[in-house]
Amino acid sequence: MIAVLSACLALAACGRNAGTEKPPEPGDEVVARVDSSPVWTSDVKREAVAQGLIGEGDPLDPSSDLFRRVLDEVVDQKLLAAEALKQKLDKHPAAQRRLAAARERILGDMLVEGVVEKAVTDNAIRGLYQEQLKLSKRSEEIKARQILVPSQVDGEAVRKLLSAGASFEALAMERSTDAATRFNGGDLGYFTVDVMPEAYAAALKDVAVGSIVGPFATEGGFAIVKIEDKRTEEPITIEAARPQIVRFLTYDQVRDLLEKLRAKAKVETLLPSQPDIPGAPREPASAAAPASAPAPKAN
Repeated sequence: MIAVLSACLALAACGRNAGTEKPPEPGDEVVARVDSSPVWTSDVKREAVAQGLIGEGDPLDPSSDLFRRVLDEVVDQKLLAAEALKQKLDKHPAAQRRLAAARERILGDMLVEGVVEKAVTDNAIRGLYQEQLKLSKRSEEIKARQILVPSQVDGEAVRKLLSAGASFEALAMERSTDAATRFNGGDLGYFTVDVMPEAYAAALKDVAVGSIVGPFATEGGFAIVKIEDKRTEEPITIEAARPQIVRFLTYDQVRDLLEKLRAKAKVETLLPSQPDIPGAPREPASAAAPASAPAPKAN
């Protein structure tokens, strides 16, 4: 609450000097007034973003319950800030320091937003996506069905029925104990062997399409698996990869900006050195920065 009041004092102080009602942003509209001071749509959206209720750039419908709830909170903040000004709390030394800190934080955020907006473009996102596609390795996907039975004897019996021409799907529904796949004919869909239990990975390695493998022992019993298809794993789409790429590019730009600023500035840390306690765990000097964006993986 105190941090909110500090930010509100800064906003209220700016509001006292505002002589016009020019929209702060294109298309902005006044959605409330507090003692003649306007509350804009962008004020409500900014507060919703600050609270993590919506993402940066996400829409917020003024007719929604969320908008009205956040609007009430913005009005409350303005009322608290106005009362604090009446009591001259903004003149207190502690308030001055906190207002200065809030101003620095806001200015820093705006600088970062500007740098990121210029650098994290569609072209940059597409370029990194294509680069990572070249580096990524696509595995082979297998489409298969399974019948899971309690014992090897049961598995051999199922295998004989299949050899005699019985339907794999019908036997799966009749005899499989796997509740997850039994009622869809044992369909496992497409998968890569690395996501399956070790027994499956070993049994299905280099098996041709159309083959029936098993019975082999698994944690749940004995499995008989029919290989129906194989294909190269599809790469992740650019839209699915976009949030991850944006996060990486943003981090990279902020890190580069801070490195340049620190190189130009004289920064002195005046903390006393920590005593060396034998046997105490040592904190690393810094975390290693990622060398590159994570390679896209298939869905």
